[in-house]
Amino acid sequence: MEYVRLGTTGLRVSRLALGCMSYGDPTVAGAHQWALDDEAAQPFFVQTVELGITLWDTANVYQHGTSEELVGRAIRRYTRREDVVLATKLHGKMHDGPGGQGLSRIAVMEQIDASLTRLGVDHVDLYQIHRFDPDTPVEETMEALHDIVKAGKVRYLGASSMYAWQFAKLQHAAALGGWTPFVSMQNQYNLLRRQDEPELMAMCADQGVGLVPYSPQGKGRLARPWGEQSHRSTVDHVVQAFDSPLDEPVVKAVQTVAEARGIPMAQVALAWVLHNPAVTSPIVGGTKPHHLPEAVAALDVHLTADEIRSMEEPYTPHGPSWF
Repeated sequence: MEYVRLGTTGLRVSRLALGCMSYGDPTVAGAHQWALDDEAAQPFFVQTVELGITLWDTANVYQHGTSEELVGRAIRRYTRREDVVLATKLHGKMHDGPGGQGLSRIAVMEQIDASLTRLGVDHVDLYQIHRFDPDTPVEETMEALHDIVKAGKVRYLGASSMYAWQFAKLQHAAALGGWTPFVSMQNQYNLLRRQDEPELMAMCADQGVGLVPYSPQGKGRLARPWGEQSHRSTVDHVVQAFDSPLDEPVVKAVQTVAEARGIPMAQVALAWVLHNPAVTSPIVGGTKPHHLPEAVAALDVHLTADEIRSMEEPYTPHGPSWF
């Protein structure tokens, strides 16, 4: 495993991050049907520790808090709290009360405490806003986030999935108020979804904000030949909504490179994301025994300029896809 600094901070993280959206109780309201429960998820946390992946990413809404509970138990079972860079998020709806969703002061204060309780820790290392909240003044959000940093509940702040102008507005408010800025951006980035390159990602690269992109393999669409289905793709409306006939030539180009090299398509897709110098730590999930080892092996896949060109040329721009 390789380790790098997150943006311009002094925080060192693994070159890959474990995404924990796949873990938690699949029977709770709003949960993903394909999520792995506590028993089924344990082997993947063991693999994560053995492979040296230290950045673990979850969110309060994943399986309605049960992902955070599971992650906290895994830390206590298999590693030490100080050996994990623990990340979680807030914004999505947890309940109908005034602090149950969004980025208001009451929500920030309530949701960080709820996440800490579920995780069984006294702080998180990276606390991320899952989306932009148009209903809350940015000054209110940034001051509240600054306050929980100063209270010792959070070490660093991150953001996720928004337009560049929204991210700039938040960062500007932090600068004017003398508050803690965001040091990372978790956006969707893969060969099928590159809409953030000219604005959001360029801004992050210029400002020294680390990128921890999710879905580097395009919701699994870049991990198998065009038309093949997985269990998740047959039950998950998010993956189904992700489909577009515009993506077929890109998927076929990835397959061509993978077959020529004799490696899985998933490794090629991930290697393409890793070759971008602005990317710090792509988020990868594990639901089958080969997923995480293959992802780590992608760190040693160095694509040629011709291979990169062959996979980028068929791309057709899409609009924002924040799911």
